[in-house]
Amino acid sequence: MSRLLPTAPYRGTRDFLPAEMSVRQQVFGHLYETVERYGYGRYDGPILESAEIYEAKSGQEIANQQLYSLTDRGGRRIALRPEMTPSVARMIAANAGSLQFPVRWYSHVNCHRYERPQRGRTREHWQLNVDIFGSDSPNCEIEIFDLIHDVMGSLGATRDMWVLRVGDRAILNSILRDVVKVPESAHQQTMALIDRWEKVPAEKLREDAAEFGVDGRMFDLLESTLRSGAEVLPDLPDEVREASPLAQVMKSEAKDLFVFDPFIVRGLQYYTSTVFEVFDLSPENNRSLFGGGRYGDLAGLFTNQRIPGIGFGMGDVTLHDFLDTHGLLPEAKNEVDVAVIPVDDELIPASREVARTLRQAGIRTSTTLEPRKLGKELSRADRSGAGFAVIVGRDEWQRQAVVLRDLKGAAQHEIALADVVAHLTERLAPAGA
Repeated sequence: MSRLLPTAPYRGTRDFLPAEMSVRQQVFGHLYETVERYGYGRYDGPILESAEIYEAKSGQEIANQQLYSLTDRGGRRIALRPEMTPSVARMIAANAGSLQFPVRWYSHVNCHRYERPQRGRTREHWQLNVDIFGSDSPNCEIEIFDLIHDVMGSLGATRDMWVLRVGDRAILNSILRDVVKVPESAHQQTMALIDRWEKVPAEKLREDAAEFGVDGRMFDLLESTLRSGAEVLPDLPDEVREASPLAQVMKSEAKDLFVFDPFIVRGLQYYTSTVFEVFDLSPENNRSLFGGGRYGDLAGLFTNQRIPGIGFGMGDVTLHDFLDTHGLLPEAKNEVDVAVIPVDDELIPASREVARTLRQAGIRTSTTLEPRKLGKELSRADRSGAGFAVIVGRDEWQRQAVVLRDLKGAAQHEIALADVVAHLTERLAPAGA
């Protein structure tokens, strides 16, 4: 007796059927087109990386709790990539001598994390990554923010559906040090606390803060200072404001692209200054969609040359939930445009000849693979989404003609074989094209 294996994927990962793939391809097709209009080149990299690069820079949550790691036959510790940024930093460092900085790169890769599967989180996700390497200029922030607006617009999202909230870790460090007077030894723990601020009850946050030396007075001052937003900036040392790319952006015309929010921290360890997240404003899906930030020298793990960077990663799971919430998911495309159907088996070679001509003209075309009655083949073609059937009959073929049937209106007529491509190309053209 044969052993039956599971038909479902590993928990927290997903299968994508053709209709779902059609929707994904349309969505990410818009994203690719938008990103490439800004001059970004697409790259890719291996799904297996040295585990050490994530343990060094991705942060404790990923390294200790979410990393899929193993030891290969050569005794090397490797991991399934949980994110792309350390990999691209490695690639930039390895090729720095031949690159012309600043570099604009993007990718669309699958990543793996041992998450607790829930809405917005799975153990495998596909992520669009967009990065600029080799510049400290605030113009990088402005370009990334502009790009985010165009990316969201390409999906049909309007400004009332989402908001870009931006913080700065260097500014936050100054708030902790110069305003709230949090002990230096407690800065990292306080930042981690702030990162959980909107997800945890206030009393729990207060209790946790007290455990690492932030007393009630400091906690209240911290909260009021963070909630003051940009009003805190004049209270910070001049050198902090002058060194912050974000502070410079806030003086430019780009200030209307985002909301300054000191509560934005981001959990990844390699961010050094600007950090940002895009949030859905719908009460039905009020959550962070994606984010990113500036890393002062992530490539320093692999080279002595300082190569700053800034970028973001947009995951497909939260993006799908956003589009679904706002009714922006495209409809799945039909599998084929035209089905070529012979009336008997002897005409199958003739039907392949017709199909080959249509395919060469760029028309998605299916042909009969197994003998079936004409009515069943027409029903099959209709269910596949085909708009037309080309019926190859014996008498018509002798006259170098076929029967063209409109599967939506059921009308049919004979047409010369030489005219089929031009006729179908015209009928299948989008309205207004």
